[in-house]
Amino acid sequence: MVRDKDRTRARLFEVATELLGEQGFGSTTVDEIAVRAGVAKGTVYYHFGSKAELVTALIAEGLEPLAERMRAAVDGSSTAREALEALTYAELAFIQEHCAFTKLVVTELWREDRAWRDALELVRERIVTIIRQQLERGVEGGELRPDIDPQFAARALFVLTATAALDWLAFEPGRPINEVVGQIRRLTAMAVVQTV
Repeated sequence: MVRDKDRTRARLFEVATELLGEQGFGSTTVDEIAVRAGVAKGTVYYHFGSKAELVTALIAEGLEPLAERMRAAVDGSSTAREALEALTYAELAFIQEHCAFTKLVVTELWREDRAWRDALELVRERIVTIIRQQLERGVEGGELRPDIDPQFAARALFVLTATAALDWLAFEPGRPINEVVGQIRRLTAMAVVQTV
């Protein structure tokens, strides 16, 4: 059973994501969040203490389902390449479902002066670790080139997929997700696949 407190928190996350995506952090006020969510301003402060704490919680809690989805995506994959494709699909599907949230996260990846930087980095590293482990598996198994840096490649693949997804959803939303996965697979294969 979902409690009222959980429903209110979820509604605040939803509204904050919308407003931050539309206006940015600096232009969005707690008053606007409260009005659009249909709650008193004090309710926002009760749940989060400040606008910065709201965004910190939003990013940390919002990315955790992506990490869980990606962990589940690698289960049962027989090869590293298969796992990497499953990870790409999982990330793209998540972004498709949570486009406004992803825009917020991608924008905030580049800002170093934000209170939620540490929370963002922590969850991002959990996601990157999942990708890195599969790259290491591929290098060790001879599927992938031995000269790649798995940590760097994992970070690059995560950001490349997120950026490609936002471009896809903004300019080619009718393109099937499997085609996008295939294009990313072919692009990354040129960089990491071991050639015989």
